[in-house]
Amino acid sequence: MPRTIASTALAHLRILDLSRVRAGPTCVRQFADFGADVIRIESPPGVDPNEGMGGARSGSDFQNLQRNKRSLTLNLKQPQALEVFARLVKTADVVVENYRPDVKFRLGIDYESLAKINPRIILASISGFGQDGPYRDRPGFDQIAQGMSGLMSITGLPGQGPVRVGAAVADVSAGLFAALGIMTALLERERSGKGQWVQSSLLQAGITLTDFQAARYLKEGEVAAQVGNDHPTSMPTSAYKTADGHINVAASGEGMWTRLCGAIGREDLLERAEFKGQPARARHRTQLNAEINAALAKKKSTEWIEALNTAGIPCGPIYTMDQVFADPQVNHLGVAVDVESRALGRFRVVNQAVKLSRTPPRVAGAAPEAGEHTEELLAELGYGKQEIAQLRAAKAI
Repeated sequence: MPRTIASTALAHLRILDLSRVRAGPTCVRQFADFGADVIRIESPPGVDPNEGMGGARSGSDFQNLQRNKRSLTLNLKQPQALEVFARLVKTADVVVENYRPDVKFRLGIDYESLAKINPRIILASISGFGQDGPYRDRPGFDQIAQGMSGLMSITGLPGQGPVRVGAAVADVSAGLFAALGIMTALLERERSGKGQWVQSSLLQAGITLTDFQAARYLKEGEVAAQVGNDHPTSMPTSAYKTADGHINVAASGEGMWTRLCGAIGREDLLERAEFKGQPARARHRTQLNAEINAALAKKKSTEWIEALNTAGIPCGPIYTMDQVFADPQVNHLGVAVDVESRALGRFRVVNQAVKLSRTPPRVAGAAPEAGEHTEELLAELGYGKQEIAQLRAAKAI
């Protein structure tokens, strides 16, 4: 049966997805949601000792990451399977993998080998620590990268000890950086006609996420410390107590600071020497937060959010996940979208975050079952029924 195309934007591209867990699938999902023919290449059951490391196939995480793909099972340790893969490479634009750096060379699917089959191929490799260097062969996971990137040292309350960010930010950002690299390589290929090797790592992605904290150290030698919910330099920006909970307020800059003092009925704070100027407010954050907390404790969160937004001061509630998806703006944006699975029925996943006006993305199908499209894809490559049966007998598929 013909594949369902999610969008026409990237429908001309074919992506071979050798990745697993999160960083690689995050990268590939960007292309799948915009209509690329993404072929998820998986080991037949019982071949991979780490089978299931990405979570149960029926689980929310797997389904959220693996939608809009077709699935082909190949045992790449078998020569016949490598022949199938080589035939696929001839038809493909991109290969994405997140093996340990040495694995692709042992399998003979490194960039130089792939380029001999298809000079236009782009190989994207996502690793824990990079494709070379002293940590090249170390296994990499999100939390390890969060620690080594400095993220855990700047997250949490002062003196609390290291705290991980509550989501897999190193994994996700490494995948998104890889997707950006692939798109750049595809654009460059239009001019040169040649592919190239794109690389990203969890470690470098995590360091990039520290952003101005890394820049502060590199330029000024300042080692950032934990400051909890406070912004490290722009105060008052923090989570503040109200009569019935907490809200975020970000009154950075003199204009917003002045408006905030007026909105909370504390114009006297403008005359206090310790709060004159951004650097002073950052140095005296404890006293500043105490004054703002005392003022906000007089009303409920919803009242303050309405009042502060009316005054043009950035603010907002602090939601639990159920509250996130009950918010009217979140619903208006279509952040959650229904998907239909033959095995699991109808459920919701997180929608693509990027919108295009003319060729929008779409979640067109749930994650495929393992090997669901194996015979369909092999037939597309020119394999007959007898050849497919031989591949199955050889346990290559």
